[in-house]
Amino acid sequence: MSVSPAEDRVWTGPNILTMCRLFWSIALFVCIGQEWWVAGLVMFVIGAASDWLDGVWARATNQISAFGRVMDPLLDKVLICGAFVYLLPVASAGLMPWMVTLVIGRELLITGIRGFLEQQGKKFGADWSGKLKMILQCAFLLAVLIVLAVGETSWSQLLIQIQVVLMWAMLSMTLYSGLQYAWKAMRMLS
Repeated sequence: MSVSPAEDRVWTGPNILTMCRLFWSIALFVCIGQEWWVAGLVMFVIGAASDWLDGVWARATNQISAFGRVMDPLLDKVLICGAFVYLLPVASAGLMPWMVTLVIGRELLITGIRGFLEQQGKKFGADWSGKLKMILQCAFLLAVLIVLAVGETSWSQLLIQIQVVLMWAMLSMTLYSGLQYAWKAMRMLS
């Protein structure tokens, strides 16, 4: 698949912002590992916000690139999947191994399918279910980090209930969007 000169740029502002997500992800993982919950919450918010900002910036300034289309979703997966892995041993996160496996498995499967189809010259971009899945994953992780950062307060029980609702909503949408993308890919390949 040939790339136009405008799409061949690597070192644009949006792409640099995308690449910074790797460093914010590493900082988040260190914070979770050290139980620095407030700092971890800040790193996650910055990393998640950069996902939204780099796309808006690239579209607004016509700096959309092939590099950005590959690296942006990849670094989203590093941030999200890494956070799930690092939070797995934290009891109050409420995660079980099968939940983390579902999230990571779905992300790897869809990334592989997307790469294969795009190599075939077929566009396989994100749709509403994938975007909603990402929003729910971020909302759940944000809720977990807020609960951990706040600690025991009069609001703790309400925050924990919100976290549980978000967890099940996120897992449901993760499964649904994975099946929906797989179905879409099978139709494109037949």
